Amino acid sequence: MSWPKLALADASPTPYWLDTGVPGHEPGTTVQPRLTSHVSADLVVVGGGYTGLWTALLAKEENPDLDVVLLEARTVGHAASGRNGGFCAASLTHGLANGLERWPDELRRLEELGLANLDAIEETVQRHGIDCEFERTGELRVATEPWHLPLLREGAAAARDVGVDRTFLDQEATRALVDSPTYLGAFWSPRDFALVHPAKLAWGLRDTCLRLGVRIREHSPVTRVERSAKPAGALRLHTPWGSVLAPRVAWGTGAFPGPLRRLRSYVVPVYDYAMVTEPLTDEQLAAIGWRDRQALADAGNLFHYYRLTADNRVLWGGYDAIYHYGGRIADRLDQRPETFHTLSRHFFETFPQLTGVRFTHTWGGVVDTSSRFTALYGTAYDGRLAYSVGYTGLGVAATRFGARVTLDLLHRRRTELTELAMVRRKPLPFPPEPLRYVGVQLTRRAIARAEADGGRRNLWLRTLDRFGMGFDS
Repeated sequence: MSWPKLALADASPTPYWLDTGVPGHEPGTTVQPRLTSHVSADLVVVGGGYTGLWTALLAKEENPDLDVVLLEARTVGHAASGRNGGFCAASLTHGLANGLERWPDELRRLEELGLANLDAIEETVQRHGIDCEFERTGELRVATEPWHLPLLREGAAAARDVGVDRTFLDQEATRALVDSPTYLGAFWSPRDFALVHPAKLAWGLRDTCLRLGVRIREHSPVTRVERSAKPAGALRLHTPWGSVLAPRVAWGTGAFPGPLRRLRSYVVPVYDYAMVTEPLTDEQLAAIGWRDRQALADAGNLFHYYRLTADNRVLWGGYDAIYHYGGRIADRLDQRPETFHTLSRHFFETFPQLTGVRFTHTWGGVVDTSSRFTALYGTAYDGRLAYSVGYTGLGVAATRFGARVTLDLLHRRRTELTELAMVRRKPLPFPPEPLRYVGVQLTRRAIARAEADGGRRNLWLRTLDRFGMGFDS
């Protein structure tokens, strides 16, 4: 058996961040009780991931007297917010290229808003004492194929045009920062990237919300939303054991739309996978020269993302993005051995110096994906419910921005955020099944062919690009 397979032999099928057997990963506050009665509130937040937690926190900071109830179907941080890679990117547009394609006239301001949003997250973490291992590391986007190089040069130039600090590096300069024989060059983004322990961020936001008086009810899935006659215009949200009556509802459930059916056309659940190594020794770190702890990703359409954890493990993920027919979500789909074998092989091709290192954890989870790769925003029930969903894997920071938009929409405030084209306009909906599944599979095959053919996109991919539904992993 080859080493890439042997390296996975003892890996635990558990998200590393959520493994309470790892020192320092204890969730702190105990599980919050179910909702088992009929209560009222000024604001109900649905979803205990980043979107919901930021919404509750910002609402309480804006008005400390506001009575806020947060409902979570399982436990806070259980889903994407507790199992992502911990890459906290300033971009609100899923990268500069996607922003230029869709909102060129607003991109400079969107980049400024994104950087200010990341700064605000850092300030909030410090002010509330949230121990989430926040590191402002910057990012290296590396070229591993010759056709990546012009894309990175163009990206660095486009970034400078809109005021983003980004520098193109040649092969020698890149390998002086992190040494892989696969690297041909890179662009370096020093300011607009941070790393976090994602579960600790979710738990820290939860504990801060509790201290501010938010009533959090876990294991309380919303099963039905109905209009209330008394008081007129209020909404009643039902759970299996109770309900909440409120004039305003903030909906932030990511890939789990629940009874809000309108989201099912705009957001699909796509499985993403990651794994971590055992802690690297000083000698192993020196062998790859990764001294400054930068976040890394490669520049292909099927790309890997990777980083160092606080205890110097390498988190390695991405490449495969798996959609199951009908948008199926199940706990058993969190494991996919064929993807882990592929990722392991790619890891040791990237860092042959680390042959002999083992993986300790493998896991997956669903990402809420929209056809434009960025969040979509809107209201329902005559404006009494507002939502932000569809972050497509870049939501660690952008969810705070989405929370601000959600609160502006709920209060019918005409602000700079609500006037953005990105906020006012919806993406194209996904087609119904079976066309949705067939289209996703055709797209995955076409992207794989493009990767093997110097990045050249075939007619299918060019057609999707034309209609604003261009895909990458």
